[in-house]
Amino acid sequence: MDDLKNIGYSNWFENQVNAEMLAAHDIARVVAVHKDSYTVTKGGNEIFAELSGNLLYSSESAGDLPTTGDWVYADFFDDDTHAIIYGVFPRKTLLKRKRAGKVVDVQLIAANLDVAFIIQSLNENFNLRRLERYLVMVNESGIEPIILLSKCDLMSKEDIEQIKQNVLDIAPNTQVIAFSNLEQETINLIKSLLKQAMTYCLLGSSGVGKTTLLNSIIGNETFETQTVSKIQSKGRHTTTSRQLVRLDNGAMIIDTPGMRELGSLAVDEGLDETFSEILALEQNCKFSNCSHTNEKGCAILAAIQAEELSEQRYQNYLKMRKESEFNQMSYVEKRKKDKDFGKMVKTVMKHKQR
Repeated sequence: MDDLKNIGYSNWFENQVNAEMLAAHDIARVVAVHKDSYTVTKGGNEIFAELSGNLLYSSESAGDLPTTGDWVYADFFDDDTHAIIYGVFPRKTLLKRKRAGKVVDVQLIAANLDVAFIIQSLNENFNLRRLERYLVMVNESGIEPIILLSKCDLMSKEDIEQIKQNVLDIAPNTQVIAFSNLEQETINLIKSLLKQAMTYCLLGSSGVGKTTLLNSIIGNETFETQTVSKIQSKGRHTTTSRQLVRLDNGAMIIDTPGMRELGSLAVDEGLDETFSEILALEQNCKFSNCSHTNEKGCAILAAIQAEELSEQRYQNYLKMRKESEFNQMSYVEKRKKDKDFGKMVKTVMKHKQR
């Protein structure tokens, strides 16, 4: 059990145990997800694993299957060189987004995270509106966000402080740290935040320096990186999967692929927390059904006019709210169709058996 606690198995997960499953299987944590297989650990070696047929075919969506960071019930064979996964623990936190493209479905990023490092670089990549989207995703998941501003060696201290203030204006209770992979002092500051048995992840677009930061934290070039394009100031994808990396101090960190799209599904709580000042302003509108477009006594319009609220921030809030509602409606419809189709297949199979 001590080995499990060293990789994040806390009292919270112990209280979620299914006694019947525990009597039949061991407990393990998912280290990585591959196309048709997994890597798991019980705190020691990393072991190749596959899903049991029952778990695979009883799952109604991708969200029911294990993702990196999940705790699972598994059986181990051949001196712990191979495992079969039979079930997934309830998740303390779950980082997810709408799957990229036109298909409305959930893509799981990682589970049971304690802290998400949201990274933006201090060059053309920096974008407050994109940062708001990351904050909504993280806040919706109940994960603590810490904002890291990379490549601080490219800017003056005055400019960096101004950008940090701009970030604090939209995320006032969030820790913001500027760093450079060329400045060990700033890397040491980030390393000091990493605590034993806690799980962290790196989020951000391609080229912001996530994998380079992970290598800097580890102290060697363990993971592959690529040079950022000088023309577009954008990096190409280097990380293609999510892998749980255990550090020497006992902390665990997951690097994630760069995300070109940050579509949302049902992120009401994340929106409310990220844009809390907008919700507070709505309470001060003269009319309870205020549309915030041209009404007299609208607190939001007054705040925008007084430059107390950025119009771009408010428009981004509206855009994300509408997008989330549309995607969630489409997702619910898709799930209903999937379930109806599944019922039809089962009925046909029953008639065939007769």
